[in-house]
This record gives sequence, structure tokens and C-alpha cells, in this order.
Amino acid sequence: MHDERELGIIRRQLNRLGVQIVPWGDGPPTTEADVVLLDADLLPIEQVPALPIDPTTPIIALVGIETPSRLKWLLDLKPASFLIKPIRSAGLYSALVMAFGIAQQRTEAIERIKHLEFRVKSRRLVIAAILYLMEHRKLTEAAAFALIRRTAMQRRTTIEELSAEIVASGGQVPLAIHPS
Repeated sequence: MHDERELGIIRRQLNRLGVQIVPWGDGPPTTEADVVLLDADLLPIEQVPALPIDPTTPIIALVGIETPSRLKWLLDLKPASFLIKPIRSAGLYSALVMAFGIAQQRTEAIERIKHLEFRVKSRRLVIAAILYLMEHRKLTEAAAFALIRRTAMQRRTTIEELSAEIVASGGQVPLAIHPS
């Protein structure tokens, strides 16, 4: 930020909240930031800037220029919250609360997507294990899956992990005795 009046307002508000302020000059930040306040009017809009921060760090954009191209560029930056300039003493706390809430939701969504992608990729192993049991133990599809599920529960492991063991060992993994 270059506007000393607005910078003073932000410093005062953040100091009241007990937030340590680390200015970010021309080079990359020297410490991990919990939140980044970014004056979006000072950056060129040719491309989305490659900010040297953790992608899960919430960004609060300070917006003064509301042209369609600037707002499109700002959306590509994916800020977690924003403040309209000129900055006033009210609104920063709300922007911080929103930014941290949105950042937490994004992090949870990323983890959930990773988990679901793993499960989708693991489905091939589950299907392969079911087909193996159907062929070699002459089980129905439902009975083969029930056997895998029951054995996974007894071993306290996931169906996907047990299926990977079955496929990797060529069916040599001991399974529950009474298939249903």
C-alpha cells in the first residue's frame, strides 16, 4: 500500500487486534503469513500474479478500481475477502473473520477432494479384488464384496487397503472364513 492514511488505519486496527504486521516490500515475504492484505490496485492486471505465499493463506484484497477487467483479474486471484477503498476504521475485523473462515472451508474442500480422488482411484483395486474372489472362490459379486468388507472390519483397515493386498498377493491374503 502506498496511501499513508489508509496504511495508518489498517495498522491501528491490526494493533488493536494484537496482530503482528510484517510489511512486504519489493521482494518475497521473509516469514510465513497467516493472512495477506493486498492492494489490488497496485498490481498490473496482465496476468494473475504468482504470489510467493502458501495457496491456503487467505488474501484480503483492497479494492478501489472497479473496472470489469480488474475485477475479473481479482477473481482469478481468489481472495478470501475484500475491503473497498478508501479504507475506514470499520470492516477490517469482518474481513479477517471472513477470510479465515473461507480459507478454512477451502482447505477442508481440498482435503475432501483429495480423499475422494483417492477413493475413486482405489475403486479399480476393489473391483479387481471382487473379480478375483468371484473367479477363484466362485462367489457372487455381493458375497465377494461382503467378504472383503467383513475382513477389512476385522483387521481394522479400509476396504481399499485390503483390496490392494488381495490384488498384490494374487489372493494369498487370508480372508474371513465364512463368506456370506
